[in-house]
Amino acid sequence: MELGMIGLGRMGANMTQRLLSGGHTVIVYDQNAEVVASSASGGAIAAQSAADLVSRLSAPRAVWVMLPAGAVTDSVIDELGGLLDAGDAVIDGGNANYKDTLRRGENLSALGIHLLDAGTSGGVWGLVHGYSLMVGGDRDAYHRLEPIFQTLAPGEDKGYSHVGPTGAGHFTKMVHNGVEYALMQAYAEGFELLQARQADFDLDLTAIAKTWQHGSVVRSWLLDLAVLALEEDPGLESLSAYVDDSGEGRWTVNESVDLAVPTPTITAALYQRFRSRQEEPFGARLLAALRNQFGGHAVREANSP
Repeated sequence: MELGMIGLGRMGANMTQRLLSGGHTVIVYDQNAEVVASSASGGAIAAQSAADLVSRLSAPRAVWVMLPAGAVTDSVIDELGGLLDAGDAVIDGGNANYKDTLRRGENLSALGIHLLDAGTSGGVWGLVHGYSLMVGGDRDAYHRLEPIFQTLAPGEDKGYSHVGPTGAGHFTKMVHNGVEYALMQAYAEGFELLQARQADFDLDLTAIAKTWQHGSVVRSWLLDLAVLALEEDPGLESLSAYVDDSGEGRWTVNESVDLAVPTPTITAALYQRFRSRQEEPFGARLLAALRNQFGGHAVREANSP
């Protein structure tokens, strides 16, 4: 099958490579000419622009957009709306806000163009293990493009599905990432508790994590990744306790507020990431001040060891 790919960041490049290995023809474009040349050296067909890419595809066309959420995705999808014909399809595999996807879908639908939103999970390991794909959009368009999803997924019959109309894919991926936040936080807290008694019990955290990989109810791919991290750096001394967020956790929490659906674990995990980025946060200093004010409890002066 023939596919256009716009956006050759690490994930987009890896997806292109997986599609090529599956026998698909992939025409690629990115503003960075070097990454286009790199994909072309691996068998992709290089395009000089989005218009050039579209001109090289046979109808009905399909263009996969793999770009950061926000204005850049808007710009490219708007451009494609002026280049594609009725019956063609745009697949947005980035982490877009589903509300933006609904708007983009309406705009393309007015032109007769399908928008499939493919919530994509798998990260940098997707090239080897395949990607989990949560696809929203027109069912007929989905079935036409299913061979692409089958190639990208872990297998022809697993790891991908049509989850609903346009917007459903990115909504599902948003919730997926919220769950991911909570699972990561649970592992982090558990291993921190183990680490606090490490000296008393001579605990080998890496060995414990490896034990949990087999037969335990808490085994998972995230645990497998924890094993890799602990094997590389058992004390994690090379890392700072600073945890960023890509935005989907915030969208999940905002959605829970809008729908009045409680998500306390996901919310706490998101807030913990915020706290990890603060040195000597004001709120904690106020707690110390209040405790000193009402009870005369000892406080630690700023910059004291």
